[in-house]
Amino acid sequence: MKYFLAFCGALTTIIATSQEFTQQDTLRGSITPEREWWNLNYYDLYVDVNPTNKSIKGSNLIRYEVLEPQKVMQIDLQPPMKIDKVEQDGAELKVEHDGNAHFVQLKKKQNKGEFKEVKVYFSGHPREAVRAPWDGGFSWKKDNNGKEFIATSNQGLGASVWWPNKDHMYDEVDSMKIRVKAPKGLMDVSNGQLRAVDENSNTYEWFVKNPINNYGVNINIADYVHFEEKYQGEKGALQMDYYVLPYNLEKAKEHFKDAPKMMEAFEHWFGPYPFYEDGFKLVEVPYLGMEHQSSVTYGNQYKMGYLGRDLSGTGWGLKFDFIIIHEAGHEWFANNITYKDIADMWVHEGFTAYSENLFIDYYYGKEASADYVIGTRANIQNDKPIIGKYDVNHRGSGDMYYKGANMLHTIRQIIGDDEKWRQILRGLNKEFYHSTVTTQQIENYIIDKSGIDLSKVFDQYLRTANIPNFEYQMTPEGIKYRYSQVIDGFTMPLELNIGDKKVTVNPTTEWQQMKLATSEKESKITVDRDYYVNVQDISKK
Repeated sequence: MKYFLAFCGALTTIIATSQEFTQQDTLRGSITPEREWWNLNYYDLYVDVNPTNKSIKGSNLIRYEVLEPQKVMQIDLQPPMKIDKVEQDGAELKVEHDGNAHFVQLKKKQNKGEFKEVKVYFSGHPREAVRAPWDGGFSWKKDNNGKEFIATSNQGLGASVWWPNKDHMYDEVDSMKIRVKAPKGLMDVSNGQLRAVDENSNTYEWFVKNPINNYGVNINIADYVHFEEKYQGEKGALQMDYYVLPYNLEKAKEHFKDAPKMMEAFEHWFGPYPFYEDGFKLVEVPYLGMEHQSSVTYGNQYKMGYLGRDLSGTGWGLKFDFIIIHEAGHEWFANNITYKDIADMWVHEGFTAYSENLFIDYYYGKEASADYVIGTRANIQNDKPIIGKYDVNHRGSGDMYYKGANMLHTIRQIIGDDEKWRQILRGLNKEFYHSTVTTQQIENYIIDKSGIDLSKVFDQYLRTANIPNFEYQMTPEGIKYRYSQVIDGFTMPLELNIGDKKVTVNPTTEWQQMKLATSEKESKITVDRDYYVNVQDISKK
C-alpha cells in the first residue's frame, strides 16, 4: 500500500538503507526450519487496549497442523512487546528469545498430521506509529471531540510489532477470531463480521472466515457511527459496512458512494470480490489508509484524488477518491493473491496501482484510462529493480507502483485483445484464489494464457532498473531501429505512427531496416504512447 515518491518518502528511505542484512532479517524474511514444519490453521486473538498508558495485553491461541515431527516452534513478536508465557495442553513451555524471534520448546511429541494448539500470552507498550502508515505501529490519537481515536497499521514493519504470530507471508491462517476490549463508550472495528459484543467488558468479537495475511489484521477504536448497504454482486448480496466519526457521517454517506462504484468496476475486471463471507468495510482512521482485509481503513479527509491532488497530473485522478479505489483494489491483489516473499511486493502494488487506471477505464473509457496511467510515469525513478532480495524481508524499488502499472499497461497492448486481457486478470484471481504466490507463478500464468513469451519483458521491467530504449535513425531507404539498454535477447513489439499510418515492428538489439515510401520519408515518426519505452532519434546526432 505504501505510496511512492511525493507521497512515499519514508518508503524510499527504507529501500535506500536496507542493503546490509542481519540475522534478524533472515529470521524474519526466510522460511526457517522452526517455521517450516507446521502449518497455520486458526488464530484466537484477544487484545485488551489501554490508551491511558498506551499499553496492550492479551493472548493468541495458535492452532496448527504438524507437517513434520519437530519440537521447536518460531513465534515472532517485536520488542518492546514481550511474551509473558506460552502454554500447550495446560503446561508452560520454555521459550528462547532472539530479538524479534522466539523459539518455543515443545514438550509433547508432534505427530505428523495432528492438529495442535499453543497459547501465547503477551503484554507491553507496542511501537507507536511515527508516520502511519509508512512508519507504522499503534496510532494513539484523539478525535475532534477529544475522544480516543486508535488504530494499527503495520505493513512491512510486520504484524508482530503488536501481536505474536507466525510473521511470514508464505503461510496464511485459514480463519481467525479477533476479540478486542475497548475503553468504555468506544467501539472496536476489526476484520470479518461482528459476532458479539460483551457489554460488561466492552469487548468486541469479530470472526474472519477466509484466509488472511498477518499484516491485514487490524484494530480500530473510536466513537464510531455506522451505516450500511447491500451490494448485488457476482456472488449475490455483499454486506458493505461503513464506520466513521459522528461529525463526518453526512460527508461519508455522500463520499463513500465510490465504494459500490469500485466494487462494480473491479468485479468486472478482476472477478468476484474475494471475501463475500467476511463482507466489506470502510473504517475511518487517524492516518491516510491501508488495505486491511475486509476492513479497509480510510483517512483521505473526504477529498477526491490523493488528499485533493491528482497523482497523474491529468485531471482524471480527481474523478475518484484515491484511498477508496487503491486500498480496495488490494482486496484482489494483496489480500486474495498474496506474495510469499516481500521481494515480490510488486504483485500487490503494481496490479493495484494499475487498478486505478482500470477504474477510470470502466467509467470514463480507454483513452481516459491511458491518460491516467501514462501520466503517472512522471512518478517513476528507475532507480533500482522492482523485485527485491529474497529471504531477508527486503522489498524492491518504490517504482513497483507506477512502473509496475505501466508494464501491465504495455503488456495489454502487446496482447492486443482487451477481452483476453480481462479474462487473464480474472483468471489470476480464480487460479490463485486465497493463495500466496511468487512472481514466477504470476508471470507463467500470463505467458500461458496470452500465448506470448513475455519472459524477457518481465525480466527487463522487474529485474533491471532500465526501461527499453528504442533508437531509430532515418536513412535514404527509410528507417533503421533497434533496442538498447536492454537485457540479452530482449524483444518486444512496438506500434509506430508514421504520419497517419500505424505500423507494428518487432525490434531486437540488432539493427533492422524498414523501407518507407517516398511520401512517408518526411513524415513524423512516433512510438504509440501506450508502450512504456524511451524513444531516441539518433538521426540528429
